[in-house]
Amino acid sequence: MPSSAMIPTCISSSKDMQVDIEKNQSHVRCQWVLNPPEPPNPWRMVTDLAEKSILRWRKNFSTLRHESWARVMFSTLQRIFPILVWGRSYTATKFRKDLLAGLTIASLCIPQSIGYATLANLDPQYGLYTSVVPPLIYAVMGTAQEIAIGPVAVVSLLLSSMVQKLRDPVFDPIAYTKLILLATLFAGIFQTAFGLFRLGFLVDFLSHAAIVGFVGGAAIVIGLQQLKGLLGVSHFTTKTDIISVIKAVWQAIHNPWNPRNFILGCSFLVFILSTRFLGKKKKKLFWLASISPLISVVVSTLLVFVTHADKNGVKIVKHVKGGLNPSSIHMLDFNNPYVGEVAKIGLIVAVVALTESVAVGRSFASIKGYQLNGNKEMVSIGITNIIGSFTSCYVATGSFSRTAVNYAAGCETLVSNIVMGMTVLISLQFMTKLLYYTPTAILASVILSALPGLIDINEALRIWKLDKFDFLACLSAFFGVLFASVEIGLLVAVAVSFSKIIVISIRPGTETLGKLPGTDLFGDVNQYPMAVKIPGLLIIRLKSALLCFANATFVKERIMKWVSEEEESMDDKGNAISQIQFVILDMSNLVNIDTSGIAALEELHKSLSSHRKQLAIANPRWQVIHKLKVSNFVNKINGRVFLTVEEAVRSKIQC
Repeated sequence: MPSSAMIPTCISSSKDMQVDIEKNQSHVRCQWVLNPPEPPNPWRMVTDLAEKSILRWRKNFSTLRHESWARVMFSTLQRIFPILVWGRSYTATKFRKDLLAGLTIASLCIPQSIGYATLANLDPQYGLYTSVVPPLIYAVMGTAQEIAIGPVAVVSLLLSSMVQKLRDPVFDPIAYTKLILLATLFAGIFQTAFGLFRLGFLVDFLSHAAIVGFVGGAAIVIGLQQLKGLLGVSHFTTKTDIISVIKAVWQAIHNPWNPRNFILGCSFLVFILSTRFLGKKKKKLFWLASISPLISVVVSTLLVFVTHADKNGVKIVKHVKGGLNPSSIHMLDFNNPYVGEVAKIGLIVAVVALTESVAVGRSFASIKGYQLNGNKEMVSIGITNIIGSFTSCYVATGSFSRTAVNYAAGCETLVSNIVMGMTVLISLQFMTKLLYYTPTAILASVILSALPGLIDINEALRIWKLDKFDFLACLSAFFGVLFASVEIGLLVAVAVSFSKIIVISIRPGTETLGKLPGTDLFGDVNQYPMAVKIPGLLIIRLKSALLCFANATFVKERIMKWVSEEEESMDDKGNAISQIQFVILDMSNLVNIDTSGIAALEELHKSLSSHRKQLAIANPRWQVIHKLKVSNFVNKINGRVFLTVEEAVRSKIQC
């Protein structure tokens, strides 16, 4: 009997000892949370960043100090011109692949460049100029190995739609061209500044969803604009909204027009699209889709020349100025009254061009398995456009269609851009006279053939499935471009994206947690229906990274609503399921808090205390617990701060 009576006593004392050990360990861990090192203040963070930068420069300088001046100079040039790095390992095998890729994209680039120049309301040679100097400059400064630089449809439309509001390209083409070149210079300056001052985040203001909608809307507007060339209409609206364009097309159809232009353009459009479809079906025939636009230009030009179709109403390009890129420094007029407006245009175009170029570069860099430096990319694109504005080029950027062809053709390095630029240069020097009889309907068909790749319906559907708010931004950009203008479509897209950020900030989510069976983890009871709520406890996780003036009141009211809803919950017999005694806030997601957030927590504590309920917090971040201690909030809740939700729950159960 005595021995048997001793057994429960021993077990009881063992359990008490285990509880004491756990309490001590929990107390130690609570001290970890309550007594961390003091977090760095903003001034300290700035000074630390400056010190690290100075130390890095000192280290670089100390290593270079023992080198010769020639070595130092060469090392500096390598940073500015990456071609000096990868060019040292360049081989004849790589050149053969780059040569083939360069000639392939040149065959696509020549007709596209002429078409995009007309889309920008410029003379055809400006498109060819933009396919010479920018690719050569980017080849020595760029970091994306597969990207093909030149004029693109969206940027061409964006420039023409905004600049023509300042100068009419028909009645004053010289003044219009000057403004285009000036906008190109400003775009290059902004792009370079973004890279030098690490302001690449500005490009991210255009979300992926907004870009999909914007590009899709712009593609439809571009397609409708090409009806001018397909119908052979001389007078067409300069507006870009779909209603104005449809009115212009309706008027053109009801006026005398020559069907030969339409038949010629549609015939070669079907040919180009057919070769593209064939190239997708059989990968080895990708080159056929690449050269089909050039074949269309050559064959249609010969056809018009032989049949004298230009005398029977077929519209032709006529004179295309040849020769090397002329200097355009004298055309950059800073004394005109539109400098401020042109600078704004340059900023908008800079952001759009960078967004497309960086997106294209990163997508193909990920395929090849190397990292693209976004800031260096911005600098290289910016300097490319600055020099381009001095040599009669308008805004150039990375083209997705030509880059895809460049990659499919097996390019190894940026030498393919050099080959493309030199090929276009030779064409400018010796072959521009052959373009005299090129039908304008063919240029329209070349542009139209490139548009299906810009309208990504599958991606829009994917956005709809993933995020309805993102889909709203996509639709806003799409309809803004279609029914208003290109720039308004951009502004609406950015506004909707910002609205999403504001809504998420001022109305952050909260979720009730329950314990997952067989684990020490706590999860959202809605996400995990098997999660078990702890009787007498309400565990709430804040889903916002910042508790501030914009959302503090909402969060406080939301928590009180949770408390009242829990207490009003009834079982099948009509009895209250539980009486809440403790409210535990999981702050693992909360990165920072301001004075309004602290005031809201204090009001929450008072409200709970008045209803005989206690407040505890779990897993607060560094800055959060520091501010709660300084504000004396920790003392107000009697130090109920825990490292994990599990420890907070265990502490309350033991109480």
